[in-house]
Amino acid sequence: MKRFLLLSAATLTIIATYSSVKVAAHGDDERYERTEKSRIERGFQINPVRLNLYDKDLELVGLGSYLVNATGGCNDCHTNPSYANGGNPFLGQPKQVNADHYLGGGQHFGPFVSRNLTPEKGLHAGRTYREIKQIMRRGTDFDNPSQLLQVMPWPGYQDLSDHDLRAIYEYLRAIPPATPGS
Repeated sequence: MKRFLLLSAATLTIIATYSSVKVAAHGDDERYERTEKSRIERGFQINPVRLNLYDKDLELVGLGSYLVNATGGCNDCHTNPSYANGGNPFLGQPKQVNADHYLGGGQHFGPFVSRNLTPEKGLHAGRTYREIKQIMRRGTDFDNPSQLLQVMPWPGYQDLSDHDLRAIYEYLRAIPPATPGS
């Protein structure tokens, strides 16, 4: 009888704990959805170029823009020059991204040159989502398979969720093709 009461008490404790975790998780889901929605909206607000939204997931595009433009710093290395004339915040000017060459690559880092991230044949940089995921997670250099990407801070991005990587991929598929500036 004593053992039965102990098992019953333990079972009730587990059920109560699970229920409170479930309720807390549901509250977190609502907070997450509000946060996710605000990041998506902000992504569209800060996007510097005209987007091709045909056959794209709008929520992923907005979130991808937020990740690329607000947190990732992709423009700093993958746009040459990074800012339009009169729009360089490092010179005390109001920030204005170089939309004409946005993410078109061409920045030199010693012997390395940043890659063009804009769409090729409808794919981000001509790469599939699976390839981009491999680049971001492992530093795979498909142009030089025996080497890891250098300069690209892929170790800092490798812990992004699959959802975030998918959003970045979807956004980069939506931006216009560009070439490096000089």
